[in-house]
Amino acid sequence: MKLSSVHFYSFTHFVNLKILLKILNTIFPIMLLITVSVISLASVSDAEIKSLSETLYKLDHNRATASELVIDPQTLISSSETGSRNDHSSRPMFKQVSSTLLSKPTYKALLNLLDNYRRVTGEVEDVPSQEVQEQDTFLQQTMNTDVGRELYNFLHSKGVYSSQSEFIQDLKMMWFGLYSRSSGKLDSSGFEHIFVGEIKGGKVSGFHNWLQFYLNEKQGLLNYYSHSFNGPWSTYPDVFGMQFEWDGYFKEVGSAFIGSSPEFDLAIYSLCYITRPGKKCYVSLGGQTLGIQTYTWDNSSYGDGKKYIASAYPATP
Repeated sequence: MKLSSVHFYSFTHFVNLKILLKILNTIFPIMLLITVSVISLASVSDAEIKSLSETLYKLDHNRATASELVIDPQTLISSSETGSRNDHSSRPMFKQVSSTLLSKPTYKALLNLLDNYRRVTGEVEDVPSQEVQEQDTFLQQTMNTDVGRELYNFLHSKGVYSSQSEFIQDLKMMWFGLYSRSSGKLDSSGFEHIFVGEIKGGKVSGFHNWLQFYLNEKQGLLNYYSHSFNGPWSTYPDVFGMQFEWDGYFKEVGSAFIGSSPEFDLAIYSLCYITRPGKKCYVSLGGQTLGIQTYTWDNSSYGDGKKYIASAYPATP
């Protein structure tokens, strides 16, 4: 039987309509999920971020005490001098760090992760199963703390995550998912950049964690020069903007929390990245306002178009 041109048009139109409906049925739930998530995040006010960050600050029971952590900041320089590369400090920044502090579960979990990376961009990162397990352990230990649970409960109440397992999986991709900073190779992640540090273009890039600073200084791989910012806090966590040389490579201003627990760093940065991605986010810590700058990685994505974290750090003057 021959089909007339009208019948053929109707038939193809029907087939195309079925295909279109199938595509819409596939992408609509994704679009709806993204829309709901965006609306949820838009409903997080600046006041709520400050209130939650103040709560996280108070819940950071694993922060260092004055007896557990002793620092020696020495020379304070002006912001105009940060690029001078002059070593103004004859002694290390970290004078004493308690082994009891370092043996706490989240500290141990973080320390196990710090030696997993090739610091020079352009070198592919291998992630064997043991390192994947270390990532999972770190995230789970974080969620075992009051800080981790409080952050999840807030985001859950806003409809951003439906379960703790969904939250942990998103943190894993956001922080540990690999992307390329150089030559198209999977050579970087948010965690490596922020907690470990990288070498790119002959300079230190990232490196915003005090435990990594302490370990490298203790091993003789890091030479502390000076600081250009010392926050207003009289107890830990404090915030410093530091100048240093890391195994021959210079960092003009490396800002970091000092004396904070690993879960606190992860929670504050995640809070700001999730609610104010790619922007300056203002938190409140002990009654003092601090800006946290985050950046999204825009060249690749995970899941349904979600963006990896590119950087996050305290925005010091």
